[in-house]
Amino acid sequence: MKTIRVVDSHTGGEPTRLIVEGGPDLGSGPLAERVKRFRNEFDDIRNAVVNEPRGNEVIVGGLICEPHDSSCNTGIIFFNNLDYLGMCGHGTIGLLVTLQYLKRIQPGIIRIDTPVGVVEAELKGDTEVTIKNVPSYRYRKDVSIEVPGYGTVIGDIAWGGNWFFLVKNSGEELRVDYASRLTQVSLQIRDTLDHQGITGAEGAWIDHVELFGPAASREHDSRNFVLCPGGAYDRSPCGTGTSAKLACLAADGKLKEGEAWRQESVLGSLFIGSFELASSDLAEPHAGDSPTIIPTITGTAYVCADANLILNPEDPFCMGIRT
Repeated sequence: MKTIRVVDSHTGGEPTRLIVEGGPDLGSGPLAERVKRFRNEFDDIRNAVVNEPRGNEVIVGGLICEPHDSSCNTGIIFFNNLDYLGMCGHGTIGLLVTLQYLKRIQPGIIRIDTPVGVVEAELKGDTEVTIKNVPSYRYRKDVSIEVPGYGTVIGDIAWGGNWFFLVKNSGEELRVDYASRLTQVSLQIRDTLDHQGITGAEGAWIDHVELFGPAASREHDSRNFVLCPGGAYDRSPCGTGTSAKLACLAADGKLKEGEAWRQESVLGSLFIGSFELASSDLAEPHAGDSPTIIPTITGTAYVCADANLILNPEDPFCMGIRT
């Protein structure tokens, strides 16, 4: 019988479950290589941690590990009910709050090794975190698709640590009591992108769909609904999704460098984003005429559980139920 210690947190309502003890030994290579080993040799652990009967499709999991980059304080590999994530903004906010809960860090700037590059984050007090995300950019503007049974949808394709299709003005009411409809609409949009062979750079799967509409608060700029890869919606405003949005705003000249963007989630929770232009050595060649930016996202997280998951080999669903 094996146990895995996890600490749960939520960022703006979106849950994160981090493996802090008892996870798989993936060696000491680059994080991108360790993800491959995780997927090929230990994927049952991913499934057992985030899927039923212990978890659900909403939970984003993560394995805290030693960094490969010697300038970093920690490493992290994020995953969900479907697969592994390059980066996770809300999860990184939850990571810092969890590390402080474990007394592994103090408030200040932390460097984090991820499979898609080094991310900087600053812990401010007990719950507030600001992350400096990976370079982000818009790949294609105003992509028009015909969604069967729905109609014409126009959106931008952008990278913010994951690939997004951002629907600028969906015409949908972005309220949590309409979550089932919003999920179905977003799934139809993603399926249409798949069927038409519309991808991110180098054929990458666009695994997130982001709908935008007016903010509920006059003090905020926008409200979003974000479909995640496994079919669940993001309860937070989505850190990588907000980064992708900032890249589009920068490309359109609608947000200035250093200016704040207040992004509501479908629940009404808030991320505050801004950006700086990336240096020439970080400029993304796939961005075309659009600038490459370095997004900064601020949000809050709270630890809500500290538990041992029990893996009993006699349990027929010991390693989770695959979705």
